[in-house]
Amino acid sequence: MTKAEPQELPTFFGFLLLDDFTLISMSSAIETLRMANRVAGSRVYSWRLISRDGGAVTASDGVSLNADFGIGDEIQSRTMDAIVVCGGEGVERFAAKPVLRWLRACSGRGLALGSTCTGSYVLAKAGLLDGYRCSIHWENYAALTLGFPKITVGSSIYTIDRDRFTSSGGTAPMDMMLYFVRRQLGTEISEGVADQFVHERIRDPRDRQRVPLRHIVGGQSTKLVAAVELMECNIREPFNQVELASYVGLSRRQLQRLFQKYLLCSPSHYYLQLRLQRARQLLFQTDFSIVEIAAQTGFVSSSHFSTTYKKLYGNTPSAERAAK
Repeated sequence: MTKAEPQELPTFFGFLLLDDFTLISMSSAIETLRMANRVAGSRVYSWRLISRDGGAVTASDGVSLNADFGIGDEIQSRTMDAIVVCGGEGVERFAAKPVLRWLRACSGRGLALGSTCTGSYVLAKAGLLDGYRCSIHWENYAALTLGFPKITVGSSIYTIDRDRFTSSGGTAPMDMMLYFVRRQLGTEISEGVADQFVHERIRDPRDRQRVPLRHIVGGQSTKLVAAVELMECNIREPFNQVELASYVGLSRRQLQRLFQKYLLCSPSHYYLQLRLQRARQLLFQTDFSIVEIAAQTGFVSSSHFSTTYKKLYGNTPSAERAAK
């Protein structure tokens, strides 16, 4: 869920391009701002590209982009509202001390800070996510969680937490920027932008990345991975905890301890979230009735399903579908 946000949402963004940044994530963010200007009929949003030395930066696919200025140009950076760190594969190699110092200085001047793909790692390395919630591409989930214990790393496609806005990979930055567009210009404009990009549904922070469990627990618990795989394969007729534990060769108490240690919740809570995530997919991607979706995801009644769904997502399934 979204926490308190800054009183003035940013409209002038500086995109800090790190070597090997993921082009689709960066361009998803910028193209959303460009299209918002077009749909709104005025230049609401502005942006600049920034590099460490002011020179061109090459993305992971080999495409090279010219920067507007480098981090040493303080006059240029002072005109902006927010800095977005654009990362990619091997981002650890590019979290150089000059970059970290510059980001801290930007934060000190009150600029909001954001990220695309793996850019959250650089903000974390600079100490600028301590006490915040954040998102990052699922491949880097475990490294960020283990390396920076003062940060709460979630599996949401993007996270808005006060003056920090962080996103995962792929096209998730489009949804994050559409959040700003909706807050600043209204639903009609944000939906108009989505329509232009044939973006069927605008996702929000309650939508989660499909994170392979092995990237959360590593090789530390093969039995936990096996238990979750069984859950994922048995959504319509859920196992009880005793059955699940027996299938993976554990006692019920041992299974509970594994889930609490690695996933910070009980097996039943994790199973319920899996079922509700599947229900949400069916809600938006099929024409199944609410009763059918409830049955497909293991709920004994549509009323129980609706109540449980609302607790997690904030709206009933029927209200979500009506707003689709």
